[in-house]
Amino acid sequence: MIRGVTAGIDGSPGSGVVAEWAALESLLRGVPLCLVHVHEGPRPAAADAVDASAVRHPAEEFLADTARTVRRNHPSLRVSTRLLLGRAATALTGAAAGTGLLVLGSRGLSGTMGFLLGSVARETVSSTQTPVVLVRVTGQPAAPRQSAPDVPTRDVIVGLDIHHDCASLLDFGFAEAARRGDRLVALHGWSIWPVVRDAGALVAAQRDMGSDVARRLTRILAPWREKFPSVDVAELTPIGSAAHLLVHASDRADLVVVGRRVHPAAHGGRIGLVTHAVIQHSVVPVAVVAHH
Repeated sequence: MIRGVTAGIDGSPGSGVVAEWAALESLLRGVPLCLVHVHEGPRPAAADAVDASAVRHPAEEFLADTARTVRRNHPSLRVSTRLLLGRAATALTGAAAGTGLLVLGSRGLSGTMGFLLGSVARETVSSTQTPVVLVRVTGQPAAPRQSAPDVPTRDVIVGLDIHHDCASLLDFGFAEAARRGDRLVALHGWSIWPVVRDAGALVAAQRDMGSDVARRLTRILAPWREKFPSVDVAELTPIGSAAHLLVHASDRADLVVVGRRVHPAAHGGRIGLVTHAVIQHSVVPVAVVAHH
């Protein structure tokens, strides 16, 4: 089964940036791209055919224009469009089901405040099982790149919690690094409980605990190193805030990969504090991967 890429575009000026990033990612994966626009509101009944036409015409025109631009830039890429009516997050989640990736946009706030995750994107990310990439629509985002001798290697940063299952994040991150010819940086930030009494004891605790943390990360990565032998891997286990470390490491990255733990339906969808902070402050695209 071909697991294509779905891009949710809303008609804003940044939609072209989202569509272009999704198109380049589709080419890297060798899969088709589907551009989806959702008109929020009740699905019109047959008696409302005139109103439904008024909704569909401008949206279909926008979708067609975007698709033409993508096809002109990438003639070999198969591009389709879908216009959906209803609740945006629900429709996008449904459209992405069974595909390999959903691409959405996030908007810049300011140089210090970072990026805004809109309500539709937030609800979609917190409910879908499909990996979601959030692309910056302020300026031109770092585009997915194929490996080439004259292209400097960059990083795919994967933020890991070694105390929970990381398989889905590592599957996604290693595959993305392999497609681009990038280095994969596996990063786990950790801290020491403030129970030591002096600086010497703190240094000793950091040394002893740090070695154990590093060994655990190495064991976790071993199967993926074997599965993706061409991927250069760096293992980082510094002390510090995971969100801060991931944002700082993204300076030379193509993509940051973070997780979203799947909770029981009764508790509703959640993104998590670290993932939310990375989405807000990373200046490169962020992939959110659901895991248990």
